[in-house]
Amino acid sequence: MRFPSFAARVGLLWLPVAAAFAQSSAPKTAVPPGPTGQQAAQNQWYLRDPQLDQRPGIGATRAYAELLKGRTPTVVVVAVIDSGIDTAHVDLKPVLWTNRNEVPGNGLDDDKNGYVDDVHGWNFLGGADGRNIGPETLETTRIVAQYRSMFRGKTRKQVPPAQQAAFDMYQQAEKLYTKRLKETQGNAPQMEQLAEMRQQLGLMNTALKQSLGTQKLDTAVLRTARPADEQQARMAQALLNILRETGKPDTDALLAELGAGVEQNATALGYQLRLDYNPRADIVKDNPDDLTQRGYGNADLHGPDPLHGTHVAGIIAAVRDNGLGVQGIAPAPVQIMTLRAVPDGDERDKDVALAIRYAADNGASIINMSFGKELSAQRPAVEAAFLYAASKNVLLVHAAGNEDDDLAAVPHYPAARTLAGQPFANLLTVGASGPTDDLRLVADFSNYNKEQVDVFAPGVDIYSTLPGSTYGNESGTSMAAPVTAGVAATLKAYFPQLTAVQLKDIIRRSATVHHTLVEVPGEKKKADFATLSSTGGVVNLYEAVRMAAAVK
Repeated sequence: MRFPSFAARVGLLWLPVAAAFAQSSAPKTAVPPGPTGQQAAQNQWYLRDPQLDQRPGIGATRAYAELLKGRTPTVVVVAVIDSGIDTAHVDLKPVLWTNRNEVPGNGLDDDKNGYVDDVHGWNFLGGADGRNIGPETLETTRIVAQYRSMFRGKTRKQVPPAQQAAFDMYQQAEKLYTKRLKETQGNAPQMEQLAEMRQQLGLMNTALKQSLGTQKLDTAVLRTARPADEQQARMAQALLNILRETGKPDTDALLAELGAGVEQNATALGYQLRLDYNPRADIVKDNPDDLTQRGYGNADLHGPDPLHGTHVAGIIAAVRDNGLGVQGIAPAPVQIMTLRAVPDGDERDKDVALAIRYAADNGASIINMSFGKELSAQRPAVEAAFLYAASKNVLLVHAAGNEDDDLAAVPHYPAARTLAGQPFANLLTVGASGPTDDLRLVADFSNYNKEQVDVFAPGVDIYSTLPGSTYGNESGTSMAAPVTAGVAATLKAYFPQLTAVQLKDIIRRSATVHHTLVEVPGEKKKADFATLSSTGGVVNLYEAVRMAAAVK
């Protein structure tokens, strides 16, 4: 859980900010901000070219201008297994996949695939009555709740051989659960202080915006600001110092992350770590242990909070030529299939496995999976689904995770290797890189490993679609994965003969290798960026197109 360290960094800089705010004569009441207007694609640094623009982006703009101009792309379906999508978003509605064999809203399973009214995809976290799971427990919580009464206080020798695998998993879960619960409870006082800090920063942010007549306070504005009085000048300088120290692009992004941290801690204590919390039984009413059971869920693709999935979908395929907010990486014929299987907690292996199979059976060529967890209770089912996708020529793109872990030392799931330790031929595991080719080229939160992470891709301050036809920045390997999925979809659209294995190979071989000295995530040491993944590179669409064009 990396947020407390971020909060601590802000806290160290808070005293001068608080002093400046306390002395300021600026209004202390919130003033509604004016309209922000549409932001142009120039905010999408990750589309730039590492050679022409001297930014470690993917070269998408250059690829379209130099290599793809005049070519005609074909339809490609990309499944997004996530929290849900705002299907009414102006930049996403035109690119939604549609099941032509299903009649919308008639309450029937017209195509006999086991899912009623699955017009644009399916929601595995919903109930037949239309309700949906929002917060959910962690996998460790579920395992402890299931096995604690059976195994607590026992040794492995006291457990029958048939139960020893479950005992081993419980032992891991108990250790992880106890550690997480202690950390989260210990964070509570800090979160209270953080909430107060955020409130004061919010008022300061509004007051300074009003005084300077601007809609955004970023480092450029704060550096050149000419406030009305000395107190506001100190306020501006203090905010500038925080932005520089934390690496946030503007004060709104800073406030968003602070708010997310407070909410995350509250959700963890109130839902994710509660042993008696089980929304699945009340809402979905399936048997989570019955892997043969299908047809549960509903057709609501929005869900309680589609922010994450909406942002991911926009990175991949937001409409490129409508003059609005962002340009998706993939061209217009690329379609987004929505599969809701990721709650505000840990996804269940059963839902992931069925979502992968749904996508493979309904024409998806690429599946984006921006999720992960510490344990996998039904790992064989997910692995079987991966292999099924391979049999259907489907490429899987998975986020490496945001725990700043070496995946060889701290496993995360879905795993990058089979139970037998072999790589999946159709799986790309993606770490997150940043916008500067320096010590911060690797995102400080990204998981990494020389064998288990294939490539890195831009995942810091990624500008994309948000619910309500809005736009904003998000960071994470959750963003790096769809950047890579967007590259794969573009290659497939222009070179439809490419197989999933060929797509993976091209993306790996075309990645721009960097030998930049970087700070290793979670470690107090530096290393060559090229040692943090098996390719040592950042995905590069321009080079990938060149390679794809040479494939006979």
